[in-house]
Amino acid sequence: MGGLTTGKVGALVRMPTRLATTPPPCREPEAIAGIASHLRTCRTPKMIREIVAFADQAHSGLNAIAARAVKQLERNAPAAKANVAAS
Repeated sequence: MGGLTTGKVGALVRMPTRLATTPPPCREPEAIAGIASHLRTCRTPKMIREIVAFADQAHSGLNAIAARAVKQLERNAPAAKANVAAS
């Protein structure tokens, strides 16, 4: 995964997990879409590639809703995982 340090991984995982654990005013599908949208608009493409690659590991630290949001990002950008090493 390139130069991801424990601190950087923690920072990447913290926000989607925090968003997913805040009681959403909507149902789960809308919460997942909202988190994915937030990540797309507030994170760089490189950061998205990194979190997608990291989330594929079983010990990603993301809760279930955040993990589904990251998976949604991955489905929308299938080359994300392949490009993480190129960054």
